[in-house]
Amino acid sequence: MTRLILASQSPARTKLLTEAGIRHDVLVSDVDEDAVQAKYGVTDAHDTALLLARAKAEAVASLPEAEGALVIGCDSVFEFDGESHGKPYTAEVARERMLRMSGSQGVLHTGHWLVDCRDTAADADDDEVADGSDAGTPEGTGATVGAVSSAEVHFAQMSTSDIDAYIATGEPLHCAGSFTIDGLGGAFIRKVDGDPHAVVGLSISTLRDLLVHANVGITELWDTNQQ
Repeated sequence: MTRLILASQSPARTKLLTEAGIRHDVLVSDVDEDAVQAKYGVTDAHDTALLLARAKAEAVASLPEAEGALVIGCDSVFEFDGESHGKPYTAEVARERMLRMSGSQGVLHTGHWLVDCRDTAADADDDEVADGSDAGTPEGTGATVGAVSSAEVHFAQMSTSDIDAYIATGEPLHCAGSFTIDGLGGAFIRKVDGDPHAVVGLSISTLRDLLVHANVGITELWDTNQQ
């Protein structure tokens, strides 16, 4: 049975996978996002999302617990007025952003990176040489691939009381762009042009495309017992 590991602590991402009937485990990386961005000097929102997704996936893929599994890492960055917005963390930053976003629109970029940690043919040959055993036919491809799914998010007009009430819930403080579509913030989103799953934080169709590089069909990950 093919194992998929989600390299993210996001409840929204694991909920999305679960509701899509996709079996998965969660293993959180300890990637320092600021340090990664400082190292590579990436400022473009699209590229930053992909860079951080890759860093998270590769960090988890290096752990012993990931052996024999596929690892998917994700990260979201909101692009507004040419600026990259990650999590605001403070009420002051969230309020300033949301006042600007009211009645306007921006693009939410979600990076995805897949690492195939299953044994490859080369690994099997090395094992046979080492212990003389026949490891069987390996399934791993050695794939390490990524893609970004983006969607334009249009916001309704928000009053200052709406914004203050939303910030008081704490929800927007730990979300890229200071909003969610699958929670309380959905009340302030007028429409989405693009994959709505990307706005939640993980595009199921993008995951399906990446799995092709590992010779895995997404139906192999379905847990039909959940449905």
